[in-house]
Amino acid sequence: MDRTALVVGASGIVGNNLARHLLDKGWAVHGLARRPPKDIPGLQPVAADLLDPSSLETALAGLTVTDVFIATWMRQPTEAENIKVNAGMVRNLLTATARSGSVRHVGLVTGLKHYLGPFEAYGKGVLPATPFREEQSRLDIENFYYAQEDEVFAAAARDGFGWSIHRPHTIIGYAIGNAMNMGVTLATYATICRETGRPFVFPGSAMQWNSLTDMTDARVLARQLEWAATTEAAHNQAFNIVNGDVFRWKWMWSRIAEWFGLEAAPFPNDLSPLEDQLSDAAPIWAGIAQKYGLAEPDLNVLASAWHTDADLGRPIEVVTDMAKSRKLGFLDYQPTDDSFFSLFDHLRANRIIP
Repeated sequence: MDRTALVVGASGIVGNNLARHLLDKGWAVHGLARRPPKDIPGLQPVAADLLDPSSLETALAGLTVTDVFIATWMRQPTEAENIKVNAGMVRNLLTATARSGSVRHVGLVTGLKHYLGPFEAYGKGVLPATPFREEQSRLDIENFYYAQEDEVFAAAARDGFGWSIHRPHTIIGYAIGNAMNMGVTLATYATICRETGRPFVFPGSAMQWNSLTDMTDARVLARQLEWAATTEAAHNQAFNIVNGDVFRWKWMWSRIAEWFGLEAAPFPNDLSPLEDQLSDAAPIWAGIAQKYGLAEPDLNVLASAWHTDADLGRPIEVVTDMAKSRKLGFLDYQPTDDSFFSLFDHLRANRIIP
């Protein structure tokens, strides 16, 4: 394999799984983060701050990579600040990597907020019809995903590399300390319910409970990122990426409950967001961690209740079309319940949950 990757955001849910996948495929992989992971055999760490051009210049000096994969962002209080900070990180990065003249391809991971709108207007206003398709126009609203794309497009025009944009739905995958991690969040919640006898109550809306939806396994996303980088027909295009199945949460909730030895509670009469349900749970989790000798006693490191509430509380159906990449030959499929179960097994093996 003559490809050398720079995985930006290697400590996150996307970057962690992508780095492992590329290493398994024989790539040389550099993992960039402020605190690069140390638990990925073969990963070459690159410690840098994307907001600091001099930090990037120093960290990337002498580094020759063929492929850059961008899978990181920093949440800010407003969308205007999200745009300034997250577009700036992409711009700083691609300015620094341009110095080697070796980059052939840049893959950028964004998400379905491309269609749903940013956090400030999430799922509001006039939205495109589902299933979401890549050719649908941008919303007429500020969105840091659009700003990140525009930075990639500008750098590609300047430096002559190919690019791909990848738009996953909610991602399931192993990572600890990630700001958007429904799988780990639900695992901690289910564990707390089992240990305390609390009912395992769905925290979202009736629309999400009853309507069809889909999700994205981080390992499937990793495979699409590599496919797009190495498939000429996929260059300079945007792709949705989901597992390929659809489900209703009223079915999936029972599947998750069963894995943890729980009985799913009936759909509640009132919205029961996880931020409320887990508001008193930090000391409970610390006690569970001590009882079972778990690796992480801080619930705030594991659970991102705010993001799970945002996804499960949406008042609209969210289904994603995969025809574009299927027609070009990307045919991977992953049952979403198996994605959850695989993650839970991994969490148990690493003593994150008992």
